[in-house]
Amino acid sequence: MNVHTHRTFALLTLAVLAASAWSPAAPRRPQQATTPTSQGHDHDMPPGMNMPPGMNMGPTEENHTESDAMSAMQAMHHGLMDESHMRMTPPRPATPQDIARADQLAATLKESIARYKDYRVALADGYRIFAPNLPQPMYHFTNYWNGFLEAITFDPARPTSLLYVKTKDGYELIGAMYTAPKTDTLEQLNERVPLSVASWHAHTNLCLPKAAAMANADWKKFGLAGSIATPEACAQAGGRFYPQIFGWMVHVYPFENSRDKIFAH
Repeated sequence: MNVHTHRTFALLTLAVLAASAWSPAAPRRPQQATTPTSQGHDHDMPPGMNMPPGMNMGPTEENHTESDAMSAMQAMHHGLMDESHMRMTPPRPATPQDIARADQLAATLKESIARYKDYRVALADGYRIFAPNLPQPMYHFTNYWNGFLEAITFDPARPTSLLYVKTKDGYELIGAMYTAPKTDTLEQLNERVPLSVASWHAHTNLCLPKAAAMANADWKKFGLAGSIATPEACAQAGGRFYPQIFGWMVHVYPFENSRDKIFAH
């Protein structure tokens, strides 16, 4: 990767962290579906639920996290991220029951989010654009109340985030993202979306520099796109290691014309 790409990635490990400072432990239902922000900052993000205990960031660390995290997430979804920072659920043989359940889920999702083809309706319903000023191949419009509910129950008609690509006139809806707690087992994930059809993913092996060193950190080493991926290497670099930073996530593209594309990963 060139320097610009690493800088962009370093614009994307710390959004996934900063807005995740919001924890689903005890949120209040937002009025008119508005969404909570993190510590008064406008750090909206696709949550995989909560941040690791003890990860308390100051303004400098939050700012760097927002850009680095978003870059890393986009890199992962477009095949650019090192696998050492990503865990995928192992595939399973598909059964007729799995296929039927997946097809019904996709049909339910397609119907439930069709009205959000007008992105302004999504905004009015409480979805918020994560890092709107950062150029991205795909934008997450996240509803944090839905994210909280997804931590305790699952409804195919209620995704945590909507997925859009930017157009000259606004945004085009292409899919949605479900989330699940990072403590969920493979069986629990399979109950939500069949592992034989879709692959859930999680962000793993994050090494962050100490807060005082954030401004001058080498982001070719640190972050979700960095080369450090073990506790030992992180300790040697004087960093802080997090085995997994959010919960599970899975993308679904219900407007596609084949099952492989609908559940592409």
